[in-house]
Amino acid sequence: MKQKKYIALAGAILLVVVVLVAVLYGSGRIKRDKTVSIDPNAYYKVTNVIDGDTFQADINGKIITVRLLGINTPETVDPRKSVECYGPEASEQGKKLLTDALVKLEFNPNREKLDKYGRYLLYAYRKDGLFYNEFMIQNGYAYEYTFNKEPYSMQNRFRKAEAAAKASDAGLWKACPQQNG
Repeated sequence: MKQKKYIALAGAILLVVVVLVAVLYGSGRIKRDKTVSIDPNAYYKVTNVIDGDTFQADINGKIITVRLLGINTPETVDPRKSVECYGPEASEQGKKLLTDALVKLEFNPNREKLDKYGRYLLYAYRKDGLFYNEFMIQNGYAYEYTFNKEPYSMQNRFRKAEAAAKASDAGLWKACPQQNG
């Protein structure tokens, strides 16, 4: 009799542990390594452009979401926010430049590879050499963005590009003076 009680108790404990682990994985409290191997010398096909600073790419048969590092474009798809000034233009420019493009993807050294939403934080270079992140800032479709005040490798370069875009009233800097101070 005692042995059956111990087996039942052990089974119940095991069930609780399994359920707890499943709940923690689902909530994101236990981190899974979802990273794929990205060759910085290879080119990958863009499969979907979400907006000016986010797209999806095919990495050897796996579709990943890329959040472009060091830039932010005005919102168009965030359900918590209304469409921001110059957001549609930035999104359209992203689609024009990246739809079906081949891009080389590069991580920032010494920084996280994924954001809290599981998106890959990367720089993107089109096969023709266009550095997409910088282009968007230079032409006023995006502004420089530093997450958590932690420097990244292109920060100074992007800040100079933003200063030049502001000085020439490029894109959002002209269209949205009330938003840009």
